[in-house]
Amino acid sequence: MNFLEILAKFDHNLRPFIVERFPKAGTFIYSRGRKVFLNMLASEPIDGRAEIPESYAKTLWDIKFKSPLFNAAGMFKYGDGYVTVQKQGAGAFLCGTSTAGYRSGNRKDKVVHPFISYPKSESASNWMGLPNYGHVDLARRVQSIVKKDGCPIGASISITPEDEGKVAINGLLDGLKLFQKTQADFIEVNESCPNVQHQSGKDAGNGLDQYLIDRLEAISTNFLKIREKNLPIIVKFSNDTDLELIPELIKILIDLGFDGVNFGNTSTDYKYVKSILNPKDKKAFDYFTENFGGGVSGSVLKNKSYNLCKVAADIIKQKDLKTEFHIIRTGGIQDYEDIKASEEIGVSLNQWYTGYFEAFAKYGNDIYLRMFE
Repeated sequence: MNFLEILAKFDHNLRPFIVERFPKAGTFIYSRGRKVFLNMLASEPIDGRAEIPESYAKTLWDIKFKSPLFNAAGMFKYGDGYVTVQKQGAGAFLCGTSTAGYRSGNRKDKVVHPFISYPKSESASNWMGLPNYGHVDLARRVQSIVKKDGCPIGASISITPEDEGKVAINGLLDGLKLFQKTQADFIEVNESCPNVQHQSGKDAGNGLDQYLIDRLEAISTNFLKIREKNLPIIVKFSNDTDLELIPELIKILIDLGFDGVNFGNTSTDYKYVKSILNPKDKKAFDYFTENFGGGVSGSVLKNKSYNLCKVAADIIKQKDLKTEFHIIRTGGIQDYEDIKASEEIGVSLNQWYTGYFEAFAKYGNDIYLRMFE
């Protein structure tokens, strides 16, 4: 057991005490500590590579995924960490989200990129605001990765929230064209960040407004129909997406030539989250949401992500598709039972974030091996 694994176990035991009794201090500690931990994780020295049974491998869009599970966007924002997750046995590596230019992200009350964990509920909140160095920097880092078979590289990109109309769309298209020239294997277009305001003036990802349709049509016309290589484009939506919108949403994505959909990102449905949150986490939840807002991730979203993906899968099964279109599930993925449940309804791949850290605290670098034992 190395230092990082010991640290994770120690924190896993201490965190409930800090968060329950001192939510303000907990927010400050874990907002700073999260970044330190991720930097250490990205440079984690791991001997050998976890041998995930071949029976779990998948080939989608002519791309081999060693397993159906990998990290969600936001874990490795700056393109570091490929070697770590590849050796751990992840099915892919997803970096970003990047925007057209540099963003410092959110800060308030001397807290930079606010984050807090709800340990009894195996969930968390964050209010980061898409901090990143821009498409150009992330693309350069992607190109420098020494890629290994079975662990493809994905990049998450988004419009710059403050930009409007054609400026926002062109920034997104520039990103797609830039990553097309790298060794990235797939792109995830993030239409779901709850911690920024899109040009519609509404939180992103909760509806099917004209601004979203304009962006999707622009991507279809100016990229999908003329792309130079096999580069699947998946669109990621919020776990707060209205179930009634999914039939039209799936139809639009398929008609425009997209290759998949991801449900979803974090949730801002605080009333729902609080109703199922462990009582010992509610004081911290109230403090964070009242002072920062932010999106909630983790176990509390398990049912939401499942229901959204099931509706989408049922719709897709009724269509006579000419090309591959796959569903990715993000939100509340914690163990193999979640993977199995996803498989049964027609989900092709799964992403985890909060669940990853819960599992790392228990199993260290054996997390994927333990997942697929």
